[in-house]
Amino acid sequence: MARPNEEVEALLQEYADLIAITGGEAFKARAYEKAARAIGGHPTDVSRLDAAGLREIPGVGRSIAEKVVEYFRTGRVETIEERRARIPNGVRRLMAIPTLGPKKALALYEDLRISSVDELADAIKAERLRDLKGFGEKTEANILHGIELMRQAGGRILLSAAMETAEDIVTTLSGIDGCEDCAYAGSLRRMKETVGDLDILVAAARSAPFMNALTELPATAEVLVHGPKKTSVRTSEGLQVDLRVVRPASWGAALQYFTGSKAHNIHTRTLAVRAGLKLSEYGLFETESGERVASRTEAEVYERLGLPWIPPTLREDRGEIEAGLRGELPAVVTEDDIRGDLHTHTDLTDGLAPLEDMVTAAAARGYAYYAVTDHAPDMSMQLMTDDKILAQRERVRELDGRHHRMRLLHGTELNIGPEGDVDWPDDFLRDFDLCVASVHSHFGLGRDAMTRRIVRACENPYVNVIGHPTTRLIGRRPGIDADFDEVFAVCARTGTALEINAQPDRLDLGDEDILRAKEYGVKFAVDTDAHSIPQLAHLRYGVGTAQRGWLTTDDVINTWPLRRLRSFLRKERAGRPA
Repeated sequence: MARPNEEVEALLQEYADLIAITGGEAFKARAYEKAARAIGGHPTDVSRLDAAGLREIPGVGRSIAEKVVEYFRTGRVETIEERRARIPNGVRRLMAIPTLGPKKALALYEDLRISSVDELADAIKAERLRDLKGFGEKTEANILHGIELMRQAGGRILLSAAMETAEDIVTTLSGIDGCEDCAYAGSLRRMKETVGDLDILVAAARSAPFMNALTELPATAEVLVHGPKKTSVRTSEGLQVDLRVVRPASWGAALQYFTGSKAHNIHTRTLAVRAGLKLSEYGLFETESGERVASRTEAEVYERLGLPWIPPTLREDRGEIEAGLRGELPAVVTEDDIRGDLHTHTDLTDGLAPLEDMVTAAAARGYAYYAVTDHAPDMSMQLMTDDKILAQRERVRELDGRHHRMRLLHGTELNIGPEGDVDWPDDFLRDFDLCVASVHSHFGLGRDAMTRRIVRACENPYVNVIGHPTTRLIGRRPGIDADFDEVFAVCARTGTALEINAQPDRLDLGDEDILRAKEYGVKFAVDTDAHSIPQLAHLRYGVGTAQRGWLTTDDVINTWPLRRLRSFLRKERAGRPA
């Protein structure tokens, strides 16, 4: 159940793509792309705005506002439907492939009559694309990788999209008479980066009101199973939702069981068997007598097995049970531990909100400090200049401490060039409070060159954080090829933090890389990379990923008091290792 803003964002972005495919004016396509981003990042529900209110959003003109109003009035936009009709279905199927742009998709259809993913894969294997203008071996390899990404993703969706749907359902079911508990479980509760389906649990004496309510939700497109113990539906966005209603006395056991993971559950059941017990979704029972000994809460079930309560994000059978038995389970970082966001953008570059609005929104989140890190000049499309960034710094200093005494840090997001160089010289970088450095281009460098590139950036005394280190976009772009073990070692040596970027399509570093980097002694920054006010709330996904990497507050620099953080940010400039 996407937010209305996100529905419109997707619609306008699709229209921009359709304009590009059909040979429309490039400036018009760009205008719709800009409006799509502006509406997607707007903090107000645009379905409640009239045309005049919509036109107050930067980048939204009269024609676009009218289309948005038409969409919410009728559920469709006539001009977009007409443009869709001009594009064969086969082309639109090909456009779904990551790495394949709309114009290439149209060329494949018109020149080779390719209209499906399987046909395209077969054509590449037969080397039929190489005679087409704009195609070659490298293009073929990129498309094949895009097909692989698509197939790997299958029916899985991003964590954030699943969370929105789950929370809507939980809110609805929690309001029904007789509900004693309601929660989502499964891979969503474990905060995995993608989710295949939703598991929803309810504790109640009667199941029928909840089963019926799920089938009657506006977002329910198809009922797959409707029964007293389990009901499954498919939403209009294609996500399967499985609802189970259990007796309140079994709530804890059911929540533990349906949260998983499968490997974690096998391990806990093995512990139970060794103790002469049987563990199921109904409770923990004595094997011989059948007496139930624990079930009402998860903590009760774990305690009877000789374990502390294990956070859901750790339940992947990656040593959490052994650590619990030894009394060494980490106190993982929580969202409440985060004292500030160290990577955000304003409308000075590619953000959607002015500096003052971003600062106000950050202060409302209760932060002790907050960093503004707009792009540096090597990202040429952002049109940054020395004068612009210095003027912003002056304004940041003026606002410092004005909002609930929140301290402001003036930073920048530097671009790591192919040789590891960054945008500004040392004498200019010296006056920033912090510098995030990220790879934004030349993703195809060889492994050795890419490793040298990142290592050189880490060794820069003014680079504090490596932003979205692997550059991956989940389901759309693979991470860069580099020797990250070498990178991790250099980060630990130089006092350079690695970012856990909380954007839902990044979550970069991912949990497995975090676990490896932690072994080297690396420190981390959990940042939103927010380009709009709503994106500040993405922090929860970064924290969930940090938890999956077993991180504590000692590992995460933006949980530290400002004085300790500033000491870390001085890096080696103070004449000693951080």
